[in-house]
Amino acid sequence: MAKYQFTALDLENRKINGTVDARDDDDFRRIMRGKGLVPVKHRTMDERRAVYRLKANEVSEFCRQLASMLSSGITAVRAMEIIKERDFKNAKLKRIYEALHKDIQQGITMSEAMRQQGRAFPELLVNMFASGEASGQLENVTDKMSVHYEKEHRLNGKIRSAMNYPMILGVITVAVVIGIFTLVLPEFFKMLSDIPQPTLTKAVIAISDFMTQRWYIIIIVVLSFMALIAYLLKVPAVRLKFDQTKLKLPVIGKLLYIIYTARFARTLSSLYSSGVSMIKALEISGTIIGNKYIESQFPAVIRDVRNGEALSASVRKVNGFDNKLPNTILIGEEAGRLETMLVSTADSFDYEAEQATGRLVQLVEPAMLIIMAAIILTVMLSVMMPLMSLYSNPDLL
Repeated sequence: MAKYQFTALDLENRKINGTVDARDDDDFRRIMRGKGLVPVKHRTMDERRAVYRLKANEVSEFCRQLASMLSSGITAVRAMEIIKERDFKNAKLKRIYEALHKDIQQGITMSEAMRQQGRAFPELLVNMFASGEASGQLENVTDKMSVHYEKEHRLNGKIRSAMNYPMILGVITVAVVIGIFTLVLPEFFKMLSDIPQPTLTKAVIAISDFMTQRWYIIIIVVLSFMALIAYLLKVPAVRLKFDQTKLKLPVIGKLLYIIYTARFARTLSSLYSSGVSMIKALEISGTIIGNKYIESQFPAVIRDVRNGEALSASVRKVNGFDNKLPNTILIGEEAGRLETMLVSTADSFDYEAEQATGRLVQLVEPAMLIIMAAIILTVMLSVMMPLMSLYSNPDLL
């Protein structure tokens, strides 16, 4: 079965837009005749573009421009016409906006047109737009989403910036090790071939010879290992256990608690303050945390809230969130200011997530320096030990 998007005319010559499931074109036309509709045009969902996924800053910019024009009284169709005419460096992004404008012109709602673009727009944004259209608050929703994704982009940018130095240090470490073992040590050990060699020196020579003569095996093993890890992480049970184990790591686990809590709090705040029901907000927020173990606990949270349990009590049961979250939610519930408290909590955790990221990098940098120092020390000892034995036993010359 394929999903067809169509524009058709009914018996009163009114234009109808919608989607229908059909096996093929003949089956689609049969279904249309059964509905009393005359297709004007149609296409399968597979024919949609939607291979490009908008980045957080692109989503924020899109929402900010749309909110600005909607607040000025410009219609969504006209707003999209203006947006798509911008000078884009990214041709894929321009095509997505052009398709969006074309669909809206045909009478499809903004949220449905965004959904038709496949994975181009985040599911959170599509659901928020649908909620804004249903409540007549699309302008307010687009403004909130621009702020939401701007904060996400800023946090992601700080994480990437903070990780630049460790990544550069890691690349340099690998390059130095490869250079020492493949270029420097082979020539040096040739001069020591007639001297008795300790176990450490023999081990380093063996590693050097292997890297020089069997380098392709190392590449094959590394690529195979990476492919295996990528495959295993796609297995639900393995990914669940992996994400659970991350939370148990010393020091790093506590920092991840804060980052995941910030992500959840920011999304829940944006949804709830935009008029989305708490149940729907939890359903959406539980899918964007980035940790399958935490996400797997949300059906129980949603069930408890639906049965009348307080949000603070339900969230407290989630293993993976900072304890500060349910406590602040409880204060908001008792004061009757849950929406305000959620916004304040989201801002607080955003700041703590930035600090946690900085601390995480501070742990990574010295660890990598220690690893590099250990490798260099091992190489130096492997070279110095034969020379020391030669110095203490001149007869070996």
